[in-house]
Amino acid sequence: MGHLSNFLLPLVLALAPGSNARACQPSARTFEAENAILTGTRVESTLSGYTGSGYVAGFDEGSDKITFNIPSSITKLHDLSIRYAGIYGEKRTTIVLNGGDNTEVFFPATETFSTVSAGQLLLKEGNNTVDIVNNWGWYLIDSITIKPSEPRAPHNINPSLNNPNAGVEATTLYKYLVSIYGKKILSGQQDLSWANWINTQIGKTPALVAVDLMDYSPSRVERGTVGNSVEDAITHHNNGGIISVLWHWNAPTGLYDTEERRWWSGFYTDATDFDIAATLANPSGANYTLIIRDIDAIAVQLKRLQSAGVPVLWRPLHEAEGGWFWWGAKGPEAAKQLWDLLYDRLTEYHGLNNLIWVWNSIEPEWYPGDSTVDILSADVYAQGNGPISVQYNQLVELGGDKKLIAAAEVGAAPLPDLLQAYEAHWLWFAVWGDTFINNAQWNSLEVLREVYDHDYVLTLDEIQGWRNTV
Repeated sequence: MGHLSNFLLPLVLALAPGSNARACQPSARTFEAENAILTGTRVESTLSGYTGSGYVAGFDEGSDKITFNIPSSITKLHDLSIRYAGIYGEKRTTIVLNGGDNTEVFFPATETFSTVSAGQLLLKEGNNTVDIVNNWGWYLIDSITIKPSEPRAPHNINPSLNNPNAGVEATTLYKYLVSIYGKKILSGQQDLSWANWINTQIGKTPALVAVDLMDYSPSRVERGTVGNSVEDAITHHNNGGIISVLWHWNAPTGLYDTEERRWWSGFYTDATDFDIAATLANPSGANYTLIIRDIDAIAVQLKRLQSAGVPVLWRPLHEAEGGWFWWGAKGPEAAKQLWDLLYDRLTEYHGLNNLIWVWNSIEPEWYPGDSTVDILSADVYAQGNGPISVQYNQLVELGGDKKLIAAAEVGAAPLPDLLQAYEAHWLWFAVWGDTFINNAQWNSLEVLREVYDHDYVLTLDEIQGWRNTV
C-alpha cells in the first residue's frame, strides 16, 4: 500500500461494515480565521458581514498564510468550505494539510463575504494543521467549516459514446474505460520519450501516453516544423498502450513573432492578435477560411491514426477557461462555438470515428454540453502528489456524475493511497514532461516507484487485454 499505509489503516477500519465511527463523529465545525495562527497576515474588521470578531487580510507575499489547528477523534475524510471575500477579483489559494498534501482552490470575485467548497481533508486522529497559503493572493478569509464526508454514491456513467458512428476501436476503448472507472487508475505520461524515461528509471511503462499535434499546425509547418507525435502514438498503440492527443493550436494568422513572443509560441493569447470571436462571427471571411484549413490539416493526422487502428482520447481547446490560449481569450461563448465547429468538421465532414471527445475545463459556463463531450478532464499543477479532489468533485458535479473524469495534465503524480482515501476516482493521470516528471520537487523517484508499483495503478503491461473488452 505504500508509505501511507499505517496512516490509512484507521480510515479503513472506520469505514468497515458495522463500524460506529460515524456516530462518534461531530457535526460541522467552524473555525474563525482571526483565531488562527497568522504568518505575514493581519486581522481586520473594515468590511462588514464577517462572523466572529473580524477576518484576516494581508495575503500579498508568497509566504503569507494562516494556520488552523483542528483536532479529530478518528482518521476521517471531511468536507471543507471557506468563507472569504474576493473583493479584488477572482483569486486562487493553496490549502496545505499537515504540512504535506496541498490543493489549489479557486475564489470567484465577490462584493462581500461568500462561501466556496474547498474539497476534502483526510484528518488524522489527533491534531491536524490546515494552512491557507497566499497563491494568487489579495483576498480576505473569514472562517473555515469542516464536516464529515458522506460516502460517494455509485457512479452513473453513460454506457456509450455520443457519436453513433463511433468505430469499434473507440467503442471498445470506451467500454474498457467504463469498466475500470472507480476501481483503477491508468498511469500516464506526456510524450513517448518521457514514458521511456520512466521505464529506464523504475522499470515500468505508463499505460497511457499523451502526444501533442502542435507541430502540425499550418502556421508552424510553413515555418519549417516537422511533427513526429503521430508516429509516437502509433508506436505506443502497437505496444498495447492507450493514446491521448492534445493540440497546442498555433494561431492561423496574426502571430507577433517578436523577441518576447516568437512565432512558435503562437498558441498563447499574448503572442497573436487573432480574434476567434470576430472570426466565427464572419463565416465568409478570410480568417474563418484559415480556421477550416487548420482543422482540415489536423484531420489528416487524425486519419493516419484512424487508419492505424488507434482510438484517440481527443482533447482539443484545452484549458480554455484560463484565457491564456487564444481559443479561450474571448470568453466561453466563442470557445464553445469553436468546439462545436471542431466536432462537426471532424466527426461529420471528415468521418473521424476513432475519437473520444475530452473536454478540459471545469467552470459550468464554459461547458459545451453533454451531447458532444464523452469525458471531462482538468489540468492541475499542484505540488505534493495529493489526490486533487477539489477539481474531481467539481467535474463530478459538472457532468452530473454521468461522465468519466480524467486528470489530463498534472505536475505531480497523485499518490494512490490518497486517491482511494479521498474517493477521487480519476480515470487517468498524465504527468507533464521536462521540469515536472524529472524534477524531484514534483516527482521524486521514490514517489514514482510507489505510484507505479501500486495495485491501484495500471501500467502498460497490465492493460494488454483492453482490446478484448466486450
